Amino acid sequence: SLMFSHWTIKCLQEVVAQRHFLPLSSLHTTTTQHNSNKTSIVRSSRQKYERLYPLLLVQPDGSTINIRYKEPKRILMMPVDISTLSEEEKKMRMRKRDPRKGAVKQRTVEFEDDFKADDYSKFWKK
Repeated sequence: SLMFSHWTIKCLQEVVAQRHFLPLSSLHTTTTQHNSNKTSIVRSSRQKYERLYPLLLVQPDGSTINIRYKEPKRILMMPVDISTLSEEEKKMRMRKRDPRKGAVKQRTVEFEDDFKADDYSKFWKK
């Protein structure tokens, strides 16, 4: 069983009254005031709520198509199917993916200083 709050039931009763009883009485003296409570009951009829942005889709063969996409990007490249490439092209692409073996090693920089911990031992708590 669903539990509705008093506020929800009152809003539903107001909606039902507006839809069914107002057409019967052609002469009504009160005006209905629409407020934000109506949005909690009525669902928007749209299926998608997000905006679509123009995008240039680049296919693996190099052809381009203008489409609408959910994210604001300029260009989207489709991935290449490696199984359709020749052996030479596969090796070249795999070499590009692998990290370089002869990469530059990071150098550790050593600083020369005259810091001596014994000079500050008088400030330590014992």
